[in-house]
Amino acid sequence: MASTDSPAPTPNDDQPDPATGNADDAAGQKAGTGALGAGGQEALRDRLTAADMDVEGRMPWSSNATFLVHLDGDEDAPKLSAIYKPLKGERPLWDFPEGLYQREAATYELSASLGFDAVPLTVVRDGPYGIGSVQRFVEADYNEHYFTQLEDEKNHDQLRTLCLLDLLANQTDRKGGHCLLDHDGHIWGIDNGLSFHAEFKVRTVIWDFAGEAIDRGLLDAIEGLLDNGIPDAVSELITDTFEREALMGRARALLAESHFPHDPTGHRYPWPMV
Repeated sequence: MASTDSPAPTPNDDQPDPATGNADDAAGQKAGTGALGAGGQEALRDRLTAADMDVEGRMPWSSNATFLVHLDGDEDAPKLSAIYKPLKGERPLWDFPEGLYQREAATYELSASLGFDAVPLTVVRDGPYGIGSVQRFVEADYNEHYFTQLEDEKNHDQLRTLCLLDLLANQTDRKGGHCLLDHDGHIWGIDNGLSFHAEFKVRTVIWDFAGEAIDRGLLDAIEGLLDNGIPDAVSELITDTFEREALMGRARALLAESHFPHDPTGHRYPWPMV
């Protein structure tokens, strides 16, 4: 396990892959996600939270320091791969405070509480470069992205669910490449750090369902959020009162409109789009 005294990474640090000497090769590792061990999701959460972590390498093309890591396992639960985003590797932003890793985890917790299953399990923990988010690595077809997924109608319900989650969480950077299609046909939304701002900042590629009625089951999930309040697991990560109130305001607006919104400006797209 790497020492927590290792120097803090910066977004431009060149982190070699210990196995090959090439950080880009680490991004191409096919790390299985099916071997979760006995106990399923809770066992997975325990491992993401507490297992010893080794850094495989730096993920390329990331704005912030992002690492492929492996978490120790045993005969019943082989090594697990994950994505680690430490606080120390975050670039300062003018419109978001430090701590994007907490927003990564909060988006997972919101998705899970709504029953959406749209974000890979994500926890907050200490790692080789300090506190950060650790998210289950998704083995996927990396030639697929939102625009190719949209071509197959069987994906539309999943994309609508992710769209609604992004509207609730105020997702500010939903690029097409942040929609991963795994080998079981499940779509996962990743890179969720730019979210939960108090000011409405949605930037997403998912506007193709604008004007459609929101499915009754999704509306029921919003009603549950409004009836029960923000889950503790989200409130512990999103501590700003204005940001929490804005989340509930977006939920009320979506429930009242009951249709996916349009972008009247035509400007609420991330760049690059994929």
